[in-house]
Amino acid sequence: MQTKIDALMSAGWTALIALGIRVLEALALWIVGRWLISFAISLIGRGMARQKIDPTLIRYIQNAVAAILNIVLVVAILGFFGVQTTSLAALIAAAGVAIGLAWSGLLSNFAAGVFLVILQPMKVGDFVTAGGIMGTVHEIGLFVTSIDALDNVRHIVGNSKILGDVIQNYSTNAHRRVDLTAQLAHGVDVHAAMALLKTALPGIPNVLPTPAPDVEILSFNLAGPVLAVRPYCNNKDYWQVYFDTNKLIKDSFTTAGFEVPEQHYMVRTAAVGATAAHSA
Repeated sequence: MQTKIDALMSAGWTALIALGIRVLEALALWIVGRWLISFAISLIGRGMARQKIDPTLIRYIQNAVAAILNIVLVVAILGFFGVQTTSLAALIAAAGVAIGLAWSGLLSNFAAGVFLVILQPMKVGDFVTAGGIMGTVHEIGLFVTSIDALDNVRHIVGNSKILGDVIQNYSTNAHRRVDLTAQLAHGVDVHAAMALLKTALPGIPNVLPTPAPDVEILSFNLAGPVLAVRPYCNNKDYWQVYFDTNKLIKDSFTTAGFEVPEQHYMVRTAAVGATAAHSA
């Protein structure tokens, strides 16, 4: 009896030692594998940086490659322990489908983020209107984009909303037009007013000489002619030129003594006798 017990204990210790060795080997495989993955990710990052690829795209690719390599490492370690990896691969695929259905919105944001980085309709620092928000792009992330609006409030917008809508990038072109109007009274000489503004507009700081500012008759209303006043400037100077142009219009017209625009109505009334005769 004692001999059988000793034999079982000996077999148990042998199996336990073998299992411990396997665990240590698996741990060593995990450590080496993780080091190799980190080295590969770093190598990819440096190589893409030398090619001057967008940093956001580099992070996308590094994260995707890291996820794939980590899955491969886990499957390899399980195979090392004798686990049937074929069944595991099928399970992972099924789980991936389930997660994909549950996270369809997040995945669409992720896919849109990849296209935003690749197509580059905008980049960090650009002044844009995207996803219904006007402001400066702070960050283009994996799933969302951060935009600092004009009131300095940060908006977090899903990438799919941005890519599925119109993107207006005000920073792409070298200059931008400032669209303003100037209301004149009926009695004001419209040509004198236009000449006055055309002469004064180039004196506003940061107004570009080329293209030259536009001052033309835009429309007419009950108060009189309406002038289109359109100087050009760099995007960073837009609001300064916008406000300074409004001041210039007011100061120039006041100094010139132009009358204040007023809406004019003409009311016609019929004579009482004529009205009574008509009613009869």
